Amino acid sequence: MFFRRYKFMHGFIGEFFGTMILTALGCGIGAGINLKNTYNRSQNWLFVSLGWGLAITFGVYVAGTLGSQGFINPAITLGSAIFGLFPWSNVLPYLAGEFLGAFVGAALVLIQYYPHFKASKNEAEGNSVGIFATAPAINSPIFNLLSEIIASFIFIFTLLNLGNFTQGLKPLIVGLIITVIGMALGGTTGFAVNPARDWGPRLAYTILPVPNKGKANWAYAWVPMVGPIIGGILAAALRVVLM
Repeated sequence: MFFRRYKFMHGFIGEFFGTMILTALGCGIGAGINLKNTYNRSQNWLFVSLGWGLAITFGVYVAGTLGSQGFINPAITLGSAIFGLFPWSNVLPYLAGEFLGAFVGAALVLIQYYPHFKASKNEAEGNSVGIFATAPAINSPIFNLLSEIIASFIFIFTLLNLGNFTQGLKPLIVGLIITVIGMALGGTTGFAVNPARDWGPRLAYTILPVPNKGKANWAYAWVPMVGPIIGGILAAALRVVLM
């Protein structure tokens, strides 16, 4: 809106935000693999980041084919609605679908791996809420919140610049965005960037009969709820300002 009046600024604005995202993600990868106590230092982190990226890809394909806009993330739904990019009349059905879908997806994992949950007696053997939900690598609530805001903002702002991201190969691009977000910015909190992806599975872990389960860590759960929503709102606001 504002910047439409000043076309000579378009080059600056585009180059500024493009280079900001490039540098945040590139340097984020460097920080993640070098600094102590990040998830990135695990030899499995690339596997995790790539796996979640592919999961997002196929989720967007299915959602788009079945008639939605493929948000599959309440932070995108709410941020888009607040700034007029999405009708409020669709918000409640989208939110219900996102949270319930995440819950059922987690339940399917419990069924798939049930004998392995029984064989894994405790957290030391891998049986923890971390299979389903996120947790900070270093517990620092304010910085954990900021981590989720920053990662969610960069993810959703990039997403909103793709147009209709359910079409063609764009879902694959969405998955690649998630992969690089995980590699660059996910080593601090496990990159929820999606309240449904965290709360649905965390609730499933809490109320379903998971063998040998431990604590669901609801004391932390406000971070992956609030952080992505703030990041989504900021991303949608900036997208509207720059339109």
